[in-house]
Amino acid sequence: MEPNTEFLTPVLALVAWTLVMWVWMYATRIPAMQKAGIDPQDAAHVRAVADRIPSSAQRVADNYNHLHEAPTIFYALMFFAALTGGADSAALTLAWTYVALRVVHSFVQSTFNKVMVRFLVFAASTSVLMVFAGREVLRVL
Repeated sequence: MEPNTEFLTPVLALVAWTLVMWVWMYATRIPAMQKAGIDPQDAAHVRAVADRIPSSAQRVADNYNHLHEAPTIFYALMFFAALTGGADSAALTLAWTYVALRVVHSFVQSTFNKVMVRFLVFAASTSVLMVFAGREVLRVL
């Protein structure tokens, strides 16, 4: 069985986006820590420095962390669908929609960070995951 690289491309896209956010996080956090005179060892416990750096640097770090939470469900669903015959065009559309919404969520949280806008984007992305998971459950039952 040959892997379906087209179907798994959204996985690669979200991994790449997570790494973009990693670069953005350190590009904002390191200068913020230097400006605040924070010793790197003080960051051993993130909460100890979170209040000492600007919100603009902290929210990028928060988003990077968020990209390691809900997207784990996305990754599992994608590989489950790819390995069990669920890699159809509807699933691919759901996958790209999810990735797009996660990128939008990152921009909202990392820039103007309006909680209700961020929540609506998060809720939309979670709804996409629910539809995707529901399709997979019904497909294999």
